[in-house]
Amino acid sequence: MFFYTIIDEYDLSDYTLPMNIKAVIFDMDGVIVDSEKVITKACLLALSEFGITAVESDFKPFTGMGENSFIGGVANKYGHTYDLAMKKRAYEIYVDIVKDELIVYEGISQLISDIKSKGYLVCLASSADLIKVKANLQVASIPVNSFDSLVCGDMVKNKKPSPDIFLLAASQIDIKPANCLVIEDALSGIKAAKAANMKSVAVLTSFKKQDFALLNPDFIVKNTVEILKFL
Repeated sequence: MFFYTIIDEYDLSDYTLPMNIKAVIFDMDGVIVDSEKVITKACLLALSEFGITAVESDFKPFTGMGENSFIGGVANKYGHTYDLAMKKRAYEIYVDIVKDELIVYEGISQLISDIKSKGYLVCLASSADLIKVKANLQVASIPVNSFDSLVCGDMVKNKKPSPDIFLLAASQIDIKPANCLVIEDALSGIKAAKAANMKSVAVLTSFKKQDFALLNPDFIVKNTVEILKFL
């Protein structure tokens, strides 16, 4: 497990959060932890066992869409039919290596506590399956009960960029979508937040600022803990 901080290079002085926000919904990968290299490594190893020789860059277009797309998209690219056994094997490998290779963003536990102390409800809504979410939270030393709602990819039919994950999170805490703020690092996640009629924050850990230009998120920050500056 590793911890690191990204230096702030954006001026947030003019950022103003709408007064009607009542809940903050976190994505996990790229927002709370950086697991991209870990899950990519696990998927590469798993796919190799199915006769697929992929490279890291093959997975980038499927970031944030859940492992069915993350693995399945690459399998299809190489002419193979996606099999759930591929994901099962990838998760087995992931759980074995995550404790040594996961990067946990500094200050996240305190951030969650501070947000709750300000009166907001806090949710986690990840496209990953529950097994991966729990493994990441355990390594990050963040109890599952830190969140008022927890939604994973295996709880909904349609993954991001569909809004289903965020809408389910809001329904679990009985908060209207318009009163929710989504923290996301992926293009698919910002699209999902927009489709859910929620405010959105783009965190520049997986994509560059210009990548989000056409999606027009409400806020852009360099790292997740910066959101406290306008909450």
